[in-house]
Amino acid sequence: MTSHTLNELIAEGVRGRYILVRSDLNVPLDGSTVTDDGRIRASLPVLGKLTDAGARVLVTAHLGRPKGAPEDKYSLKPAVARLAELASFPVSLADDTVGSSAKEQAAALQDGQVLVLENVRFDARETSKDEAERGAFADELVGLTGDNGAFVNDAFGAIHRKHASVYDVATRLPSYLGDLVATEVEVLRKLTADTQRPYVVVLGGSKVSDKLAVIDNLLGKADTILVGGGMLFTFLAAQGHKVAGSLLEEDQIPVVQDYLKRAADAGTEFVIPTDVVVAAKFAADADHETVSADAIEGSSFGAQGIGLDIGPESARAFAEQIKGAKTVFWNGPMGVFEFEAFSAGTRAIAQALTETDAFTVVGGGDSAAAVRTLGFADDQFGHISTGGGASLEYLEGKELPGLSVLDR
Repeated sequence: MTSHTLNELIAEGVRGRYILVRSDLNVPLDGSTVTDDGRIRASLPVLGKLTDAGARVLVTAHLGRPKGAPEDKYSLKPAVARLAELASFPVSLADDTVGSSAKEQAAALQDGQVLVLENVRFDARETSKDEAERGAFADELVGLTGDNGAFVNDAFGAIHRKHASVYDVATRLPSYLGDLVATEVEVLRKLTADTQRPYVVVLGGSKVSDKLAVIDNLLGKADTILVGGGMLFTFLAAQGHKVAGSLLEEDQIPVVQDYLKRAADAGTEFVIPTDVVVAAKFAADADHETVSADAIEGSSFGAQGIGLDIGPESARAFAEQIKGAKTVFWNGPMGVFEFEAFSAGTRAIAQALTETDAFTVVGGGDSAAAVRTLGFADDQFGHISTGGGASLEYLEGKELPGLSVLDR
């Protein structure tokens, strides 16, 4: 079976009906200020379609990882305030998720209005492994929709979670695929089937262990894998190089060595940086210098030196690979882009993506934040994903619970 679409739901008629929408408002904050509103902007089209059609929209979303109880720092207030600024429809926030505030405000909701329920993860049942507990919470969420409700999943960033607001509500209400999720899946299919080649994958971020399954699945599918970020030091160690005080997952060295051996047979080439920016300490104003990737301990900082970015030679080599590609997927920054002195590698990758004729996908999370922080516009890229973890799990070949439940 295939999922029902949002357009099908609207064609059925939604005026006066309560539509429960799972959105992704999990945005980065600096205190109470939203520092990257990409996910909020991405949620607007579906909410706009529903409100234009006269629906009474109830939105569930999470922010951060609270421990199953309310915490001020994880309140959706800043995200909802930004949503209200950007929206062309009325938006309000309940003080709780399924308590008296949610019930009273839901009952008072008018056609074309949106009520966001407070962070669903303030209720421990949302993420419970116990199906009965999750189900009980889902029942309360569904109860807010009355007798003729429906559910739309438009939160790609949470689609890989078997949570009450993602999975269990879909087993209790007529359920539909949100446009954002549909677009994300269509893009990811281009990365896994009938992919235009050469296919270049750029992998960064801090830990190689986070990327093992996707690397395993890409061997033989990607033509080239460019390795940067903190994970590159485990690759260098696997090649026998010393990495001084740089981030290193020693227990993963044998796994990486196995990948390096298997890659050649599979027709996939790993490209490891040939130079690295090494710093005296992890700080924005740290003394730093560029050294050969096989001479990190030979830097001025000796065994205490920390690699915080790929070097300019590597950045140029990576850019050339990207410019010669037909398809590029990028997940994970090349260095500590938040510090200006260590942002050049990440900036070079982003710049190359804007200059290639390839179909380009920025794989969510830190990569999406990086391109916006560094001053690039979303429309300079083929697609910026709203879900880093979900993108990786899709590329790993895993089933995404929030997606599979819609295909009933």
